[in-house]
Amino acid sequence: MVLKRLMRPMILGALLLFGAAGAPAQRSAAPNALGGLEHGQWQLKSGEGEVRRLCLGNPATLIQIMHGNSQCEHFVMENTHRSATVRYTCPSHGHGRTTISLDTPRVVNIETQGVANGAPFSERFEGRRIGACS
Repeated sequence: MVLKRLMRPMILGALLLFGAAGAPAQRSAAPNALGGLEHGQWQLKSGEGEVRRLCLGNPATLIQIMHGNSQCEHFVMENTHRSATVRYTCPSHGHGRTTISLDTPRVVNIETQGVANGAPFSERFEGRRIGACS
């Protein structure tokens, strides 16, 4: 009887520990820094001078910019009002780690690296809101 009472807390602790460790990763809510970004037409300029334009409706798309609309699981590593770092995995498409720093609601710096469709990438972008989406 005494042994049963002693073992119960150990078993409960083990179940909680291993149950939590085995739980599947969940898509996190958008980091705080992204909530301050203005929606609209954005221009992303890479370190090499390449320019991309995108209509930013959901700022969370900047997290996995190299993986587009792939279904990815996100893990938020840093989450402040001015910056966020997110690690993500896209089954069959690769993975990445992105840091977004918010200068103003219309200017961001994005650093991203990882593997997309079997090829490594490491990019830096300066993003600026340039107007409304057309």
